[in-house]
Amino acid sequence: MASKTRGILNEIGKFGLLATLLAWGLAAHAQYTDVINSNRPGKANSAYAVGKGVVQLESGLVYEQQDHAILNTESGIFGVDVALRYGLLFEALELQYEGINQNQNITYSNLGTEASLTDFYRNRVGLKFLIYDRYKDPERNKPNIRSWRANNVFQLKNLIPSVALYGGANFVLGDNPFYPGEPTVSPRAMVATQSRLSPRFVLVTNIAYDRIGTDFPEWSYLVSISHAFRNPKWSVFVENQGIQSDRYSDVLLRSGVAYLFSPNFQADINLGAGFKNTPSRIFISSGVSYRLDFHKDQLIPIEDQEKIGRNSMRRGGRKLSKAERRSQRRAEKRNKKREKSDDGGDDWEFNPI
Repeated sequence: MASKTRGILNEIGKFGLLATLLAWGLAAHAQYTDVINSNRPGKANSAYAVGKGVVQLESGLVYEQQDHAILNTESGIFGVDVALRYGLLFEALELQYEGINQNQNITYSNLGTEASLTDFYRNRVGLKFLIYDRYKDPERNKPNIRSWRANNVFQLKNLIPSVALYGGANFVLGDNPFYPGEPTVSPRAMVATQSRLSPRFVLVTNIAYDRIGTDFPEWSYLVSISHAFRNPKWSVFVENQGIQSDRYSDVLLRSGVAYLFSPNFQADINLGAGFKNTPSRIFISSGVSYRLDFHKDQLIPIEDQEKIGRNSMRRGGRKLSKAERRSQRRAEKRNKKREKSDDGGDDWEFNPI
């Protein structure tokens, strides 16, 4: 009887957890945008999902040169990385697959021999869930029509991030030379945050605990800052990554640019290097991001958003006075002049969440 009772309680607990997740998902409003939201060209994972029904492919070619000072080896690595992202069930939930298949040719200078390794260096599946949306409140998205400066400069409150949790698993299939002796499945957990420092700067951070339960668990962090230029098709990023494990530890820096060919298609290139010489690392990557947008929710056009913003300008339930309306119109004209000088001439632009 006691075991049967515990079984029922476990089932109730599972149901309660599922119900809680569903409630959070229905309550959260991930910031779906009319422009593709890609994790490339960096490695950092944004806090936001791609949006319900959106299918997104992010892929690139990678070349890396590694030289190990102690082992006296030289390695040339060529690989293909692929990420598939799908907005699952509701706005805040995303299903991800990430894979890197690479070929590493190693030259042992002391021995005068060579070796070649080919397999998946990364092969994992996971779910990302937005638990806190900094901009869920529409009041935080409304521009300040009285001050151009208030809309475009950094403020301390902009550091408050949106937060997502990630849970997934790594898969080592067959005799993988990159992970000898590791179990077929090992868990991975991550916290991702995202802050909009200003309309053109976005800060993303990741803290991950990877290959949990193996002989070589791994801690890592990522800090990435992206900036959109005045021509909104171009953006640039700088990223710092730290890795700590008994197998491999290093600090990496990478930087690159991305270009929007259309709202659903982006191309990018980045390069980077490590700080150690065991091994030293220099790498370059170029790729694309493309989405199939089956998102059913309709975005509010910019013009209607401006009308909503103007109509919401009430004080104590009364309409604005004539003097207040004149002041508002003058502020709008000033803002439009400033925005016109920044306009890249397109109907769409980079939209940092």
